[in-house]
Amino acid sequence: MTVWLITRREIVTRLRSKVLRIATVVSVLILVGIAVTAKLTAGGPSAQDVGLTPAAEALAVQLAALQPGVRVHSVDESAGRAEVLDGSLDALVTAAGTRVDVVVKTDLPDDLRSSLRLLAQRATLDQQVRALGGDPATVDGAIAGSSVSVTALAPRRQTDPQQLALGILTSVLVYMALLLTGQAVAQGVVEEKSSRVVELLLATVRPRQLMIGKVLGLGTVGLAQVAVIAAAGLAAGLATGSLTLPAHAALGSVLWLVAWFLLGYAAYSFVFAGAASLVSRQEDVAAVITPVLMLLVIGYVVGVSVLPSHPDSALVAVMSMIPLFSPTLMPIRLALGVAPAWQVGVALAGIIAAIPLLVWVSSRVYRNAIVRGGARIRLAEAWRR
Repeated sequence: MTVWLITRREIVTRLRSKVLRIATVVSVLILVGIAVTAKLTAGGPSAQDVGLTPAAEALAVQLAALQPGVRVHSVDESAGRAEVLDGSLDALVTAAGTRVDVVVKTDLPDDLRSSLRLLAQRATLDQQVRALGGDPATVDGAIAGSSVSVTALAPRRQTDPQQLALGILTSVLVYMALLLTGQAVAQGVVEEKSSRVVELLLATVRPRQLMIGKVLGLGTVGLAQVAVIAAAGLAAGLATGSLTLPAHAALGSVLWLVAWFLLGYAAYSFVFAGAASLVSRQEDVAAVITPVLMLLVIGYVVGVSVLPSHPDSALVAVMSMIPLFSPTLMPIRLALGVAPAWQVGVALAGIIAAIPLLVWVSSRVYRNAIVRGGARIRLAEAWRR
């Protein structure tokens, strides 16, 4: 009951914060904006309009086969030249064969130039085959039947760009949520200590109850914030069509996001609370929580810099199973589909086993340091008392 009262107090206080509401709304708007922008900028290469005069109409089928994005128009030469000048046509082909004559306004796109060159070379080859008494159709069939068989001894894993983007976004959200909620825990501890409110609270509750209640309260608000942001981003991606992954795959990433946030928060928040209890001034908070933040930063940086180009990295696989790195590394590996079930099991078991140990260590430091004001307390001293 005592822990619940403290938890409720932290939830109510946190929900009244304008900063929290503004940050949540801004995060949702950013994700919706990303989804809308991705939809507007998506699409294949722009189509090209090519005019063919009667002397070049034989190229229509071959050109369309080489470049599916080309729209072919039959025009006479004078009208075609006018359309090239006003921008209606990207190019006008006036002659075809071993030599292809093209009229353009400024320059010929490289891909269209390559296709027309290939058609000219094919016409030249057909001409030479006929001169030698052969059948060009037979030669073309033989060439079309040619192929290269490749056997890859260590094939590169093909990564879906959307899976990669979703994995990185999941890792970023976990990192930001742990960073912000962890810092909120640390600042709350120091605020109560510097204002001596903690002395009044400890007259009726135990230090362990106070720390657990604070962590649970802020964690509940942080979980709600993460869930709202993730759900809004998922809904925006599916609604705009910018996220074309199966709904169950996207939902799975969101569920893993929530799960790893909870586990990561449980592991880090108590450490933040214990570290913050060593100081009595807000300006000293950064110094004591920086080592903890570095663990978060290392996992995050490795995840977004190494995993995209090396999804099968053995180093990342090992790091993702270490309890303090798994919350930021395992979500992106799960989204990419490169984390075997046994590695996920090891990571989950490791962090679940580490949480009670971190709670016990942090509780001892918190209990011994929270009522001591003045200068910063050394960790070894807080541990011994």
